[in-house]
Amino acid sequence: MKWLSKENAREKFKRLAEYRVNQAVHYIGLIGNLSNDRAYDFNAEDIKKILGAIEAEVETVRKVFNEGKEKPRNFALGDD
Repeated sequence: MKWLSKENAREKFKRLAEYRVNQAVHYIGLIGNLSNDRAYDFNAEDIKKILGAIEAEVETVRKVFNEGKEKPRNFALGDD
């Protein structure tokens, strides 16, 4: 009987990174679908908030990789 080798840390990182980045790219694309002004009502402030939240989270991930720090993550457009 051949024993299955355990996944090492590098293999696990690669597997999870590929899956999670592909998921993030997919969902960012879905956010882009919200730009259909025939189906949705939005304004420049909404766009600014959405893109700001995405950019802030990317910056947080960059810092986590570089410094090992993390902060809470929440997003809401709020009331008009």
